[in-house]
Amino acid sequence: METKLDPAKDDLPLMANTRHMLVKHYVLDLDVDFKSQVIEGTIVLFFEPGSRCKKGGSAGEGDCLSQSDETFKIRASEPCHSPVTNVSARSSKTGYNDFSVCAKGEKDTSDKNGNHSNREQASGISSSKNCCDIETHGSEDFLLVLDCCDLSVLKVEEVDVAAVPGIEKFTRSAKLTDAEELRNLRNQIVHELVTLPADHWREQLYYYTHCSQAPGCGELLFSTGTWSLEIRKAEVQAPRDFPHAIRIWYKTKPEGRSVTWTTDQSGRPCVYTMGSPINNRALFPCQEPPVAMSTWQTTVRTASCFVVLMSGENSAEPAQLQEGLLSWYYYVTMPMPASTFTIAVGCWTEVKQESHTADVQINNEFSSLFSRADLRLIEGSCGHVAYPCRFQNPAASSQLVIPHRVFAPWCLKDRCAEILLELIPQCLSAAHAILGTHPFSRIDVLIVPSNFSSLGMASPHIIFLSQSVLTGGSHLCGTRLCHEIAHAWFGLAIGARDWTEEWISEGFATYLEDVFWAVAQQQLPHDEAREQQELKALLRWRRLRDEVQNSKEELQVLRYGLSVENIIGAWLDTSGIPKPLLEECQSWDQCRLVQQVNDEVTKWIQANQRARKRTKRKRRQDEVAFRKLAGLSVTLKIFQLEQLLPDQLVLLLESLLEEKMLCLRILQCLEKTYHLDEQDAEVRHRWCELVVKHKYTTRYAEVEKFLKEDQAMGVYLYGELMVNEDAKQQELAYKCFAATQKQMDVSSAKVVAEMLF
Repeated sequence: METKLDPAKDDLPLMANTRHMLVKHYVLDLDVDFKSQVIEGTIVLFFEPGSRCKKGGSAGEGDCLSQSDETFKIRASEPCHSPVTNVSARSSKTGYNDFSVCAKGEKDTSDKNGNHSNREQASGISSSKNCCDIETHGSEDFLLVLDCCDLSVLKVEEVDVAAVPGIEKFTRSAKLTDAEELRNLRNQIVHELVTLPADHWREQLYYYTHCSQAPGCGELLFSTGTWSLEIRKAEVQAPRDFPHAIRIWYKTKPEGRSVTWTTDQSGRPCVYTMGSPINNRALFPCQEPPVAMSTWQTTVRTASCFVVLMSGENSAEPAQLQEGLLSWYYYVTMPMPASTFTIAVGCWTEVKQESHTADVQINNEFSSLFSRADLRLIEGSCGHVAYPCRFQNPAASSQLVIPHRVFAPWCLKDRCAEILLELIPQCLSAAHAILGTHPFSRIDVLIVPSNFSSLGMASPHIIFLSQSVLTGGSHLCGTRLCHEIAHAWFGLAIGARDWTEEWISEGFATYLEDVFWAVAQQQLPHDEAREQQELKALLRWRRLRDEVQNSKEELQVLRYGLSVENIIGAWLDTSGIPKPLLEECQSWDQCRLVQQVNDEVTKWIQANQRARKRTKRKRRQDEVAFRKLAGLSVTLKIFQLEQLLPDQLVLLLESLLEEKMLCLRILQCLEKTYHLDEQDAEVRHRWCELVVKHKYTTRYAEVEKFLKEDQAMGVYLYGELMVNEDAKQQELAYKCFAATQKQMDVSSAKVVAEMLF
């Protein structure tokens, strides 16, 4: 039996045997059905033998057998006892006969060995009893393993790429004397196709499309486990002889963890994918390890009221197939991990710029800093695999702002026009000033539904942003947008070798969001920009300190077994906070912006101490005393505090959260003085924490609103509501969870449920 894993807690197995076969290109042809909440269709995969099989050797060498792959040492595949029934499959391109399907909940027509006995007549392929328990019976047939979860796989077949008109240009010999030569010819065609030079990418896409539409030439045997799809062809023992182009019929399940079916803020149905916690294995069968770099192209059909956004280099325009049905087509020519593939289908409204264009100004201190590096790169060469690279394109190097579009639910259109449209060109220009050529040719920005569990997510050519970034001015929206733009370089163009190293790209993006933002929006001198970066560093330091205090030691080790130098050992291989960081954080407390906050905190604490000593009779005197203590009139005091940066307000509230008790009068003054209900989500989150901690009941409505509308940040508040063991607060937690549970991100809902029940 397969090990039962919890995606919220456990590292998931990467089952695909990428060392034997590598997917070079995916062609997806999908239909999105909102009534059944299912995405179904076909995916065609084009392979090349992996690193283990490019070293030569005969077909009988163990190196090229799946059983020798170390990934199989941890694989415990379930026997294929899944029920089988005949179903009718539909394709927009060609018609097919009924075929067998491995799916739960249907009548079991498989034989006692779990084999698909009805396939023998349909495909002519022998249903050997070794089909689903190969290792048990010692079969040496090569087994292709793909990462797969929560999918109903209906049929797998080899694609006859040799039947494509004009494909002869990819063959070296036209003489076909037997089946083995024909098999070799098909694999040769795929090899020539996937290895075309980068400047032939249009031709390559053309033939990928036509090869994906070619007829099948024999079904392949398959079985599905919890985390994988296993495919084999009888009597094929080496990866190089395995079909290099296969087609899989499948459909997603409504509960699939890679796909989120929900409604947008206007109450209209939508669906989007978010790679975590199980990447894209519940969207399509794929190879999940980040070393498995591939390109893709996708056709999606759905009702005409929906807009399809996707990771694609082209700004797709829909084609009408029939009344009420549209088709959308996207493609990618830059090889990337399958986990970066993203799709969002909904009744999105495009938020368009008015006739005038935004005035983009960039600090001259940075404007030419990396343009020289770009020129050096153009004169040299990149070190990546061949693809149509923008870094080698002089025109791309001078493109400060790449084409971009903004989409949102109808009810957020005006807010996006007010906040987001102006920020995007400024942030893109700032990124170009710092890092040079944009890795991607265009970008879409989408405001996703309220159940989105993060403030943002970057994918190739598309950025998801939470609605939480649209409140309280431009600061939170701008910094988050800068963070996601930075991921175009760190995380996408340059990715981690394995998923344990994602913290590296997050570190770069977190650092660069401050650098970009200083250039993009504020046009600050160097000293002021550094002060704001130190303020932000202090806030991050406080969060890191709290995390370390509440984390097990083994979870604090970022990486094991690497101690080349002492600094690496100190930062990566040991728990606790490294000494250099402890020393560095002391200087952040001396920052001018931090000192301003410390002064304000002192005033509030002193006012709170005085207020707690006075009687109710002297409340009016308290107010006068507070004004004198602040040293300013009410008008001047409000004017001064409105100039505090959002990050300063966050630090102020966090500091006050450390106080044991704030009296009601102080809380009321805090709210009015800083207009806390109008601030961004980061500030309002801390304010809600204060409300909960001090049982400020008249402001519970603000906590309720935050939990419903800012789900990307509200999970922690549920714990605060429960830990005080206050009946009203717990009732509020139950009420909010009941109202949002069905819409909430699955992982977040599970975490909250564990807090509440």
